[in-house]
Amino acid sequence: MTAAPTSRVRAGSPEDILRRAAAVPALDGFPTLDELTERFAAIERAHPDLVTSRRIGTSRLHEPLRAYTIGDGPLSHLIVGGVHPNEPIGSWTALHLLEQLIADASLRESLDATWHIVPCIDPDGMRLNEGWFADPADRATYFREFYRPAGDEQVEWTFPFDYKRAYFDRVMPETLALMRMIDRVQPDLYVPLHNAEMGGVYYYLTRPVPELYDMLSRVPTSLGIPLDRGEPEAGHLTELAPAIFMSGSLEEVYDWTESLGIDPYPEGSGGDASSAYALRYGTLSLIAELPHWMHPDADDTSAADESYAELLTRVGTELAASGTRLVHLLELAGPHLGIRTPFLRASERFVPMLVSSGALMVSRAAQPEAQRTATVAERFGCVEQLHMFRLRFGGMLLRAMRAEVTTGTATAELRRVADETAALLAGWAAEAEDERIRSIPVATLVGVQYGAVLSGAAHLAGAL
Repeated sequence: MTAAPTSRVRAGSPEDILRRAAAVPALDGFPTLDELTERFAAIERAHPDLVTSRRIGTSRLHEPLRAYTIGDGPLSHLIVGGVHPNEPIGSWTALHLLEQLIADASLRESLDATWHIVPCIDPDGMRLNEGWFADPADRATYFREFYRPAGDEQVEWTFPFDYKRAYFDRVMPETLALMRMIDRVQPDLYVPLHNAEMGGVYYYLTRPVPELYDMLSRVPTSLGIPLDRGEPEAGHLTELAPAIFMSGSLEEVYDWTESLGIDPYPEGSGGDASSAYALRYGTLSLIAELPHWMHPDADDTSAADESYAELLTRVGTELAASGTRLVHLLELAGPHLGIRTPFLRASERFVPMLVSSGALMVSRAAQPEAQRTATVAERFGCVEQLHMFRLRFGGMLLRAMRAEVTTGTATAELRRVADETAALLAGWAAEAEDERIRSIPVATLVGVQYGAVLSGAAHLAGAL
């Protein structure tokens, strides 16, 4: 365990948070699920006077789900890792947070909270990403071993939802465990530990908190990571401050998508988000989205050499075309895929989504607000979205095919389609290469996320 730093700076103050964020020790890759589980169990065994745990549920493949509790303050904070199993930065963040709360009584006292930490809420999905955890800087391995569940199999997106013609109630055991945890602890602060992929740092809040904006900007900047000033994840989002967005609601997403003439709830869609569920308790939810790799264009707000409408049309058209090629390969492979792997189920949901996502970008190009000059950051964000989507989901489709090859059930035709898919992905990977891309040290990423958690807790404790 890393000893907590000593200083005369008041615990929980902005200066203290920045110092703590910068003091995360060097880390090597990401822990596997078994390693993460054992580390948390060992901490509880070593500190029974400070840390307790309870089983909160069971995964679909019978992994126990546990929550660890420390502190006895009146505020209640819930920190959850693995909400998306391809986002493991939170594994180290959750572990580091618990270690520091144990090591530093002044930190516990200044934040005046009872902390509940769930190391991983989707262990089944996390195991399917472990192939790239040892060397997360290697982008080729990352896309080859990437896994993200289909929307209706994601813990984060399978809370009940009922709006217009959308209805979802297929709550998974992991989702039910998180739902009950939220009900039990009624958090003042809820932090589902997410991360992004490329560019810079950006945040989501479930309500405006102007007192937090400065710290959320200062933490990554102090560690040398840019804010992401480019294309937001959805065009309807409200920006509260640079790179800080209101998370919005699924109802807003539905209405916005519908207004653009796109099906707002296609087959296989999931449900609501965990942070939306927590709103019933007045919870402030904070999400820090961190990139594995950074790029200098991520925060470049200078003018690009094309209009925003031209950018959306160009990238949207190429994204839809890429999706169409993958749909064709899925259709060719489908009759030969007899094993219903998680990779196949996810491919059946995400591959068609590339086509609809491209169409959505093209539709947005016709809106009045798109008739302006694009920024360099927006161009980078749109183009990187193209690279990310087709390499992620094309890679999962290839994993579905290779699962048959590995088990010895692949037909000659399936092997041919797998080779064609691999060649297509190799070409796309070459297009995504950029010598300006830089891998970010894992400890730096954990420092940003840890600093964001402390900032949210310090705000609620009145320490900022």
